[in-house]
Amino acid sequence: MRSIVRIENVSKEYRRGSERVPVLHDVNLDIAQGQFVGLIGPSGSGKSTLLNLIAGLDRPTSGHIFVDGHEISRMGDTALARWRTSAVGFVFQFYHLIPVLSAYENVELPLLLLRLSASRRREQVTNALNLVGLSHRVQHRPGQLSGGEQQRVGIARALVTDPSLVVADEPTGDLDSHRSEEILDLLQQLQEALRKTILMVTHDPLAAERVERLYEMGEGRLIETESVHSR
Repeated sequence: MRSIVRIENVSKEYRRGSERVPVLHDVNLDIAQGQFVGLIGPSGSGKSTLLNLIAGLDRPTSGHIFVDGHEISRMGDTALARWRTSAVGFVFQFYHLIPVLSAYENVELPLLLLRLSASRRREQVTNALNLVGLSHRVQHRPGQLSGGEQQRVGIARALVTDPSLVVADEPTGDLDSHRSEEILDLLQQLQEALRKTILMVTHDPLAAERVERLYEMGEGRLIETESVHSR
């Protein structure tokens, strides 16, 4: 199975005035296409920083990051933004839906940045909403949807561009246990049916049990845990 994410000796530090603040130390990681990978660790351990680097939202201080054959750590800003639009789907803890737009319009937003006809956009949005079981809620605004339904809209939006990689940052963090299970079921089903590669940051032990490979961040370093769950 080919690698879709490869990280080689990546370090990241930020500056606070004249002080250098190290966040990641010489991280290496390889994720195969179609895997569901979890990343756990305490607040401040560097897991969200690593997620942002892999998603092309930030750049490493040193090292190399390859996603689906592209060395994104060497891309210029314009090329990186263009790549990110089509290659990465984002699922957030607090959904990040626009309140005045319908579910359909929220899912359509990423496609407006691509050169697609209206009919092609309509087809992709309809397919994405069908995949998450919301074909009957397309005209509802976020305020008319439950938290679980809003997260389903967020997942449809992440899938609508047919990305190589889906990154999920605490996707169940704002949901009760029942709706969390539903969202985890959905992510698992989509990963298995579509063979999407999913990288999920989570504090939720139930979510961590769903992944195929589980890594733990601690003080900016990455280790694979002993409890790796294969389905």
